Amino acid sequence: MLRDVLVNEIGLHRQSHARALELQGYDAVALSGGGRSVVGLDVCDAVIQRARQRSSASDVAFVSADFFTWAAPEPFHLILDYTFFCALDPSVRPAWAARMEELLRPDGELITLMYLPQDQDSGPPYNTTVLDYEEVLNPLGFVIESIEDNDVAVEPRKGLEKIARWKKTAAGAETSTTDKPSDNL
Repeated sequence: MLRDVLVNEIGLHRQSHARALELQGYDAVALSGGGRSVVGLDVCDAVIQRARQRSSASDVAFVSADFFTWAAPEPFHLILDYTFFCALDPSVRPAWAARMEELLRPDGELITLMYLPQDQDSGPPYNTTVLDYEEVLNPLGFVIESIEDNDVAVEPRKGLEKIARWKKTAAGAETSTTDKPSDNL
């Protein structure tokens, strides 16, 4: 299902010969193919071991490491954040954004599968809005190119997930490029 969204709605099939990073390990295979080399990254060894067992893709490397300290061999063309942001304490989110900026090439793209819970007393997941993403990404030059509801979300999360595409632009961009204010403020 995720591969269908990435290929059909986001146009991933047009991005060949790229390096991609997937944060959670599980969906790295969905990003593979078409000449892309993909790294599936997760801090949990068990997640990485299961992902390796389920995949025979030769263009996917699974790495068990801390996102904030992992030494990437080179910047990525594309990063998929699969609900990682909402699992982070809000005080850590600026560091997440800085790390995204560091790991992406100057012309890179960040795809965020946003889980936007609002009724959490504590976390993870923590209460999250689209504005939370914008507040940490916009100052680093990221702007939203598109944002859509995730129509293939699992039933309990229907209406609480969005898929956003972010492009890096000149540092210091202050606002989103969407035509309307962010949803779920």
